[in-house]
Amino acid sequence: MLRRFLDKHAPAFAPGGRFARLYPLYEALDTFLYTPGQVTTGAAHVRDQVNMKRLMMTVVLGLTPAMFMAMFNTGYQANLALAAGFRANGSWQYALTTALGVGFDPQNMFANFVHGAAYYLPLFLLTFLVGGFWETLFASVRKHEINEGFLITGMLFPLLLPPNIPLWQAALGISFGVVVGKEIFGGVGYNILNPALTARVFLFFAYPGQISGNACWVAVDGYSSATPLAAAAEHGAGALTGNPQLWWDAFYGWLPGSMGETSALALGLGGVLLLVTGVASARIIFSITLGTIAMSLLLNAVGSETNAMMALPFWWHMVIGGWALGTIFMATDPVSAPYSDRGKLIYGLAIGVLVVLVRALNPAYPEGMMLSILLMNVFAPLIDHYVVQAHTKKRMARHGR
Repeated sequence: MLRRFLDKHAPAFAPGGRFARLYPLYEALDTFLYTPGQVTTGAAHVRDQVNMKRLMMTVVLGLTPAMFMAMFNTGYQANLALAAGFRANGSWQYALTTALGVGFDPQNMFANFVHGAAYYLPLFLLTFLVGGFWETLFASVRKHEINEGFLITGMLFPLLLPPNIPLWQAALGISFGVVVGKEIFGGVGYNILNPALTARVFLFFAYPGQISGNACWVAVDGYSSATPLAAAAEHGAGALTGNPQLWWDAFYGWLPGSMGETSALALGLGGVLLLVTGVASARIIFSITLGTIAMSLLLNAVGSETNAMMALPFWWHMVIGGWALGTIFMATDPVSAPYSDRGKLIYGLAIGVLVVLVRALNPAYPEGMMLSILLMNVFAPLIDHYVVQAHTKKRMARHGR
């Protein structure tokens, strides 16, 4: 029935049809639901079962554990605060959860999931509604199909946000990320910056009160809970390393933070899928890990009597903040990362070094993953350029030219 419905209305979106300008929207829906019916004819060509939509859906599957954990931990943190005696903020999310009768017991997995979903899902739907509008608008103006790249941007952006961020700010952020971070460069394949990170960094500098600090990570008014990075920056590395159980809490995702960044385990499961399928670059992930370990060990060896963050071990850097999400799903973005194999290694090493340096040596901003990736996005074309130049010179010297 759905196939017949789409075929019946297809002429209206064809050239000369009533809704010809909206063809990109029709094509996106049709090819999302069904395999395109067109086939290539003519000269011999390479056939492959992997196309852009399949690649994007693999990344979506990889993000699924983090999405479920985002909903669960958001509700868990809020229910912990309510159980501790803090009053609800009178939000519609609280009213909806109350009306559903699931309760606010932090030991009840279903209650945590439903309460967290009331915060996560509106941000998720808003991101696709607003971002999809801009994608459709630019596709219609340029008269090309809607690219699948926004599917990943729309999945990633809500995971980077605190649960209590105003919806209008999220709408403004994703608009900036899509329009300024991607479309003005020409759209998917031409942007030099990761659009989701561009949106997040815009919100951080435009509205720091709603995107940073201790009060924004738990969806209960009056309740303040520092993220692990903020605790380490304020009280020293000992605030984390002094309690071994905290590392496991950070690994599993039982601590406050951006909704999709808290569980290294959930993100790691998605990372395994991307590595096995070859969607993510193993070189980038390996080199970021190596850079993080090397710089952490160096700062640990140097030490400091006035900066306890320099003593934070590398295994802590890997489970707190946005390290896991950035390493697996953002730094490996094939558009904004280098293309050459050697360039990927240089790019990843630089990110791993920079994230530790920013966390340890910048007292005003304890998280460094977002800025490190964006900075290296800018240098990615330059890295590729010099890698290619070095390779060309080497080959010319080998052949005596």
